[in-house]
Amino acid sequence: MATQFSTDVRNAVLNAIETTIGTAPTLELRSGPPPANAAAADTGVLLASMTLPSDWMADAANGAKGLLGTWQDSAADAAGTVGHYRIKASGACRVQGTVTITGGGGDMTLDNPALTVGQVVTITGYNLLAGGA
Repeated sequence: MATQFSTDVRNAVLNAIETTIGTAPTLELRSGPPPANAAAADTGVLLASMTLPSDWMADAANGAKGLLGTWQDSAADAAGTVGHYRIKASGACRVQGTVTITGGGGDMTLDNPALTVGQVVTITGYNLLAGGA
């Protein structure tokens, strides 16, 4: 049997992620698959970046934590298809994962991951789930 945690422990872990990363981190949207781990160097082309709201995640509930506020970049920096994201604080990657179109099953979803230069980029969904349910 795998280790299991109560909902309040899973919620505390998720809330600690936002607290540890801090206020107003940077979200980078990049082409291709994510690097092997969060400590690895950036990969792919940087297509868009934005500073997230000061309070960027909702309070955890039922072992999940979703985006809070508007996550939007007014103009994509490069053309290409977004494949992964990296959330950074003080220049270091803290969280990374896959990106797909809304409903596509990625860790983060966009209204349109096929970007053109100058396109408005809107994050439509993002959830962190705590393991050990």
